[in-house]
Amino acid sequence: MASTSDAGDVEVSRTRLCDEFAGVTGTDNGVAQCYLAENDWNMERALNSFFDADMEKVFEKEWTVEQEPATKKQKVEEKSPGASTIDLTGDSPASSQKPPEDEDGGSGLTLISWNVDGLDMENLAERARGLCSYLVLYTPDVVFLQELVPPYVQYLKKRAVSYLFIEGGEDGYFTGMMLKKSRVKLVESEIVTYPTTQMMRNLLIANVTLRGSKVRLMTSHLESCKGHSGERVTQLREVMRRMREAPDDVSVVFGGDTNLRDAEVAAVGLPPAVCDVWECLGRREHCRYTWDTRANTNKRAPYTSRCRFDRVYLRPASAPQMPRLAPDHMALVGLEKLDCGRFTSDHWGIYCSFAPTRANDDAS
Repeated sequence: MASTSDAGDVEVSRTRLCDEFAGVTGTDNGVAQCYLAENDWNMERALNSFFDADMEKVFEKEWTVEQEPATKKQKVEEKSPGASTIDLTGDSPASSQKPPEDEDGGSGLTLISWNVDGLDMENLAERARGLCSYLVLYTPDVVFLQELVPPYVQYLKKRAVSYLFIEGGEDGYFTGMMLKKSRVKLVESEIVTYPTTQMMRNLLIANVTLRGSKVRLMTSHLESCKGHSGERVTQLREVMRRMREAPDDVSVVFGGDTNLRDAEVAAVGLPPAVCDVWECLGRREHCRYTWDTRANTNKRAPYTSRCRFDRVYLRPASAPQMPRLAPDHMALVGLEKLDCGRFTSDHWGIYCSFAPTRANDDAS
């Protein structure tokens, strides 16, 4: 028979698990207790069970409307090969709102990093369409995405055929990368598991070439919630180790929802060659807060929280005469409400551009 002390320990442990589950999923402790109890109080299994809910129906109507012929002419066109494919993210016409680009493509890099909040099913199809609109406007070379779910990925694959999609997982929620096929060539990719994560987090890495330049792309969604600072710091150390140890003829770009607090970054410290892009570009106040419940009402939070959770780090190549990248511009995206009255995500996205330089340019 278990002692009173043992029973108390179990209760404390299960209460903590319920709190963690509720924090990750945005549910309450009652829902958390049901899922955890059904899965023998195994957090990973409980989270998988929660996120395995069939969300295809959220997008089903969207796809049906897009493919439904409106005229006889359209019916004929749909019979031709590839006509059912919709590419929202090809190079769009010039726009006064669109950031400047190298007209010849150059060897610079443009990037969007965004936690798209795929776990929130409310207006999910319209919000996914909102993301596509920003891809049309900015036509980034690379897109880092966090909090994806399988139906969201399938939706993007249908809409964004000019991009190669790399998934950081298959079940629950996960990260992903989109690489513009005309500009970025994938060499190889890998998923690095964080061994002590309780929230199914990992590091997605892709080695690519960009007009002859070698670039290592990395994205992650670091452990959430204030109480998981220790695990988050451990994950940041792994990210920085891999940035630091990359070959010196490779530029490394990391971006994602880090959930980091400045004190946590200070505790780890950035390697000498690694820079925080926001800091490097002058710490501009208008693009400081990527999580801002005062301005972003998607979560209907009864409190104000303003944090720089989403960050981009760069470690330029250092080998002599090798092409490298330097921070050029940063802006927040997703600041406009959609027709549904909500934003594309509860996070603002980050748009960054990097200019091409050479390692010896800095010495001149």
